[in-house]
Amino acid sequence: MAEVPKDLKYTEQHEWVHISDDGTEATVGITDFAQGELGDIVYVELPEEGAALEQMESFGTIEAVKTVEDLYAPLSGEVLEVNHLLTDKPTLINESPYDEGWIVRIRIDKPGEAATLLSADEYRERIAEGA
Repeated sequence: MAEVPKDLKYTEQHEWVHISDDGTEATVGITDFAQGELGDIVYVELPEEGAALEQMESFGTIEAVKTVEDLYAPLSGEVLEVNHLLTDKPTLINESPYDEGWIVRIRIDKPGEAATLLSADEYRERIAEGA
């Protein structure tokens, strides 16, 4: 069974979100379940720092050996930082999806959107149903 940390929020599209204690910033990546489904990740298209993101709009792509998938913004905001380590070593997402394999950090523009994200239990149920 895929790892689903309790302290994170999740999207239906298999992104995870860690919201800062003050609720102003979020770190985003793809879940352990998603990286397992994708297989070996060979490339990640990252947004530019400073880019504006809208909730549930594509902000980049993730490419595995057999497929390419869009990455969707779980929250609206500005990209504060991208994980440049993924440029040279995209497999960090496979090796460490919740730590070294994070994708972007954003400044949250609409804090109320966080209420639309799934809890760990809700996400665990979703993937158990074969999502």
